[in-house]
Amino acid sequence: MSTHHDVVDLILQDHREMERLFERLRKEPDSRPTLVPLLTTLLTAHERAEEAEVYPAAREAGGADDVEHSQQEHLAADEIARRLQDADPGGEEFDTVLAELIDAVQHHLEEEEETVLPGIRERMDADQRVRLGATFLASRAEHLGEQPDDITKQQLEQQAANVDEPVGTRSKEELRQALERDAEI
Repeated sequence: MSTHHDVVDLILQDHREMERLFERLRKEPDSRPTLVPLLTTLLTAHERAEEAEVYPAAREAGGADDVEHSQQEHLAADEIARRLQDADPGGEEFDTVLAELIDAVQHHLEEEEETVLPGIRERMDADQRVRLGATFLASRAEHLGEQPDDITKQQLEQQAANVDEPVGTRSKEELRQALERDAEI
């Protein structure tokens, strides 16, 4: 397999993997205690890599509105993922929160595949997409194993930049609260 990966293809691979995990979470209740951390780990690593590498490049290439919207959807997904982690896999609330997370992420994947990704294909040449693919993979690898709450002030500042939220001298907690207000929940 070639080591040169187009960033759009890499993102699409992750999207399909998340859909497979959703399907298993729905159909295999007994495997939920194992699958939830797997899902939240993939979701977090994927989001952080997009936020750090893909979104700034897409903004620079003229896709600011789409990026802002996608970033807001990430913030909302993180919030729901935290609630899923806290829910009892055998309880009623789990099904409700799982359905909410699947709806939110599925909506985000569809929108990203209709707006942000075609924009990247249009506005960036193949070499740029391959370079972005390499930085996306490196960033994603760096964040694998993290959960939605494992976020640094620097990552919060990047999320804020992606939605044009001024950072100023805000503390990590103030930034987190401002971003939660921005989230499309």
